Amino acid sequence: MARRSQLREVCALALASEMGMGIEGWLDDPSLLVAIAAASSHFHLALAHTSTSNSKPPLILVLASSPPPSSSLAVTTRIRPSLAQSDGSLSAIEWLPFLHHPHPVPVLAVGTTTGFLLFFSLSGHLIHKQSIYPATILTLKFRHTTPTPESPSDQLSLVLPGIIARFDSSHLQAMLQKWSDHTGSTTWKTSFHEQNDEQDEQENSFPNLPFQLWNVSKFGSCADAAIVGLMPPPLLELQSSQRYYCSVTIGEDSVISAYRLSEDRSRSLVSAILSRVGTATISTISSFSSIIWRREPSPTKKARPKPQSFAKASPLTCVKDPPRRGERLTLSPSGTLAAVTDSLGRILLLDTQALVVVRLWKGYRDAHCLFVEMLTKKEKSTTSSNYYGYSKNDYCLCLAIHAPRKGIIEIWQMRTGPRLLTIQCPKGSKMLQPSIRFSSSNPSYNPLEVYLLNGDSGQLFVLNQHIS
Repeated sequence: MARRSQLREVCALALASEMGMGIEGWLDDPSLLVAIAAASSHFHLALAHTSTSNSKPPLILVLASSPPPSSSLAVTTRIRPSLAQSDGSLSAIEWLPFLHHPHPVPVLAVGTTTGFLLFFSLSGHLIHKQSIYPATILTLKFRHTTPTPESPSDQLSLVLPGIIARFDSSHLQAMLQKWSDHTGSTTWKTSFHEQNDEQDEQENSFPNLPFQLWNVSKFGSCADAAIVGLMPPPLLELQSSQRYYCSVTIGEDSVISAYRLSEDRSRSLVSAILSRVGTATISTISSFSSIIWRREPSPTKKARPKPQSFAKASPLTCVKDPPRRGERLTLSPSGTLAAVTDSLGRILLLDTQALVVVRLWKGYRDAHCLFVEMLTKKEKSTTSSNYYGYSKNDYCLCLAIHAPRKGIIEIWQMRTGPRLLTIQCPKGSKMLQPSIRFSSSNPSYNPLEVYLLNGDSGQLFVLNQHIS
């Protein structure tokens, strides 16, 4: 067994009455949404519930860490989204970075059960609201990638039942910069209540951000999915400048499915003509009937915009093994590996380029997996000087498996390496990982880390990346 030093406490939660904080096992509530953002020794934690009673409006708690030596996470903002009945309730949350700000800050993305996407600042201001598709947004995933010809740019992906949407980070950053320039830099820190009255007036003036939308329900509705990277176009299609993405989906009908996603949304000439003729015919009939019957004008109410058409999604492969169904999917930083948990307590390690399962673990029901980078050498880095510390080559990619029924976290070296660590963790804990890694003033490599939140004690730990 690993020693206690393998978990290092970084801060403690100042427990509040909301979200059931302080009650034993409150982190085990399946309706609880948790997202963490970390920048050096500064942390932000977002908490929300997917469903609330009609008498209680939706609430998002934002906790921020105080500077040392106190190092406590306390509630700094209570965001109460103004959601109409047509907007649904909260269903997913995720942090993404605003890089153009003088000091990079996290921004909270929120998804709803009717397919709306909202962005909030740390102070609780509504930055943007957009309709994606009339279905529940199951997960939000922001992915940072190193720019290469083989990898896509930073992206925010949304997973809906049988649907994947993708926002390019460049469009998100431009939107955030425009909002910051319009409202002023002080808006990031002022109180949410100061401008809460203007929120309703602003919601109707948001321009739509460009995004891609794909239907990936050929093998059944998906429970989770990820866009793993770029892939070459099919051989029989004309070469063009458009990009093709590879996506992996998991669900009830198929454990693992893969698709080639195209940016092309063009239709055939006949479909375009029929669409235009049909629209013009309906418009003419409606205008003529209104003249004859002299209908009274109905109250003006802004209708929900029509969902954009799907881009082409071509199925590549599918693995069906009833009654087994996929539950969670976790992607490695490079996108070349994916860990999939299923309903039978198995964990599958998928090579996303070859689309084959390269490893299998059994006996891990209700498990949660995250990739982490660990230092396997005890001696000081030989590839870097003492000043620059450790480099990327000093770390090895591992998979952290949290088995709550066993009360342990296991660290396995990728791809076929041994189990390096077994860490005892208390009941009522949740394993977390920041979706964004802000670069610090330290010139050494910023590795991928895993955090453990103990809900009962309120302690937040980070996994020590030095193997004992």
